[in-house]
Amino acid sequence: MPSKLYVGNLSYSVTSSDLEALFSQAGKVESAAVVTDKFSGQSKGFGFVEMSDSEEAARAIDQFNETELKGRNIRVDQARPRDNAGSGGANRSRGGGGNNRRGANRW
Repeated sequence: MPSKLYVGNLSYSVTSSDLEALFSQAGKVESAAVVTDKFSGQSKGFGFVEMSDSEEAARAIDQFNETELKGRNIRVDQARPRDNAGSGGANRSRGGGGNNRRGANRW
């Protein structure tokens, strides 16, 4: 079963190909992606690598956490599930909050 890793403190010059090349030294890389800003396309300084199994992922953490890549010591850890609490979707659907002006001046 694939195991996803978080890779942080990346230099803005690191590419997805760089991550794939580095992590392939620890095992089979299923995917590698540097997260970029959707408007500017610039790296956000972190990414994710999916290894083919948990043993290779553990080896990659041991091998690469706190090691230098393009001038910065990277942080490698198990990726955590995405937290959607900040999306605001639930609040929008309820129509709550103080911005609903309809009927505000009915006195």
